[in-house]
Amino acid sequence: MPELPEVETTRRGIAPHCEGRSIRQLIIRNPSLRWPVPDDLPARMEGHTIRAVDRRAKYILIRLDTGTAIVHLGMSGSMRVVTDQSPPLKHDHVELQLDNGLLIRFNDPRRFGCWLWSDHPEQHALLESLGPEPLAPEFTGGLLYRLSRGKQVAVKSFIMDNRVVVGVGNIYANEALFKAGIHPNRKAGRISADRYHRLAEAIRETLSAAILMGGTTLRDFVNSDGKPGYFAQSLLVYGKRGQPCPECQRPLKEMRTGQRSTVYCGNCQR
Repeated sequence: MPELPEVETTRRGIAPHCEGRSIRQLIIRNPSLRWPVPDDLPARMEGHTIRAVDRRAKYILIRLDTGTAIVHLGMSGSMRVVTDQSPPLKHDHVELQLDNGLLIRFNDPRRFGCWLWSDHPEQHALLESLGPEPLAPEFTGGLLYRLSRGKQVAVKSFIMDNRVVVGVGNIYANEALFKAGIHPNRKAGRISADRYHRLAEAIRETLSAAILMGGTTLRDFVNSDGKPGYFAQSLLVYGKRGQPCPECQRPLKEMRTGQRSTVYCGNCQR
């Protein structure tokens, strides 16, 4: 699944082409996504100007004066800018035609993504209970420490909970915990404030680096210009079971945490 850096890379890729442009037509070729695309979505969007393309967690928010389209890439979705009027691909299910002739195509082979509408997106059921953004000032080690008190859940599962902080998916949780020197299965409530400060900084550093490098290359993901990201070349531990730890050179171990693959160093992470 595209994680926060992939979604932010997509947002940054399409925003300059969309913001300030009027929507000439919205074409829905297949409304059967994770939730059905609303029948009245074209009527709500056509003829209106895109004021901003924002992101909340893994959702892209296309803001108009009249409301907001909430877009999720699902398991395999992507959005790309098309300039040559080439015919749509097989899984190009939704297409925005802008007043300058550019097309924004939403491609989703598995159809787990969504296009929804909300007059007040921050109050939408998908968004209203989300925690802070990991790159926002309000996300701090102190916040993690306060929310973790009394928690018996593994710290990896804790930081992957969108009610605690959004967008820390499996890949980036592995990487951040390694950088912070914290064992993924340590109980969240047993970690000190100082260690949470290190973890919050590691989360920010990991996600910021991934965004700058275009997101982690996943099998199904391409960003808005059709090119994959390259952060996978910089991963320290994820997907590297048995390889030498970058710090101590001992073989990295792998286990399951919350049904997800977890790679860690048994020597460096405590």
